[in-house]
Amino acid sequence: MAIEEPSYEVTRTYPMFELRQYAPYLVAETEVGDDFDEAGNRAFRILADYIFGNNRSKTKMEMTAPVNQRPAEDQGEKIRMTAPVSQQAGEGKSGTYVVSFVMPSGYSLETLPTPNDSRVNLREEPAKLMAVRRYSGRWTRKNYEENLGVLRLAIREAGLETTGEPVYARYNPPFTPWFMRRNEVMLEIDPEVRP
Repeated sequence: MAIEEPSYEVTRTYPMFELRQYAPYLVAETEVGDDFDEAGNRAFRILADYIFGNNRSKTKMEMTAPVNQRPAEDQGEKIRMTAPVSQQAGEGKSGTYVVSFVMPSGYSLETLPTPNDSRVNLREEPAKLMAVRRYSGRWTRKNYEENLGVLRLAIREAGLETTGEPVYARYNPPFTPWFMRRNEVMLEIDPEVRP
């Protein structure tokens, strides 16, 4: 049985990644504060509850793919740069991540069921050009970071520049054997800087 995914066109293939032009699509998302591995699990339960009927119209929706996870962007006030710049390791400190489910394509923002849970936000993901590296394996931070490093290096070598936070995409249910899982790491490409 095929699972719906966002629509995209592969515009160019590189040895370590491909460039995809994504059309706009809708997401249901939630922000959770936790470590990388646990954030996805906590958020999944919140979002699954929404699509399985915890909404005002009690509408059940089909599961789509992927489940996306990215670091939450700081939307705080911008302050003029000063010196020195200090860095301290966040030993044991949890991060904040935004996890999203792609909504089925038959909906618009106006027709999506209204969530009962205030932690669920509905929005449109705009069209964008993404560099995407596909890999298999376990859903671990180590596996993700290794592939993110390969992707960043390959993008630099291709003369492209990125914008925004990396996105971690998972396509399979948890019962899928680890060696058969489809995972992707994605970085948005700045359309103004192309070789």
